[in-house]
Amino acid sequence: MTEKSICPKFEKALSILNKRWTGLIVFQLLNGSQRFCTIESEIGISGKVLSDRLKDLEKEGIVTRKVYDEIPVRIEYSLTDKGKALKPLLEEIQDWSHEWIEAN
Repeated sequence: MTEKSICPKFEKALSILNKRWTGLIVFQLLNGSQRFCTIESEIGISGKVLSDRLKDLEKEGIVTRKVYDEIPVRIEYSLTDKGKALKPLLEEIQDWSHEWIEAN
């Protein structure tokens, strides 16, 4: 009898997206490049947690950080192609939630 196991890539993908706030951050960035303060206020997330999640997403190649040489310095975050590829998945979750989840 063979044992079925979860694909390691699938498991890693879920571990990335399973971190609290990560899905909402990616969903927010589907609207285009945004500054830290915009993401923070739109989602209602603490600055520390947002900073940590953005670093994680940048490390995974899902988000890119662009620093503009201005005074004051302007930093914007946007999705890479890898991050944009999550759009259909997040839209399906959104559709599913509208049909099956009750608002509190």
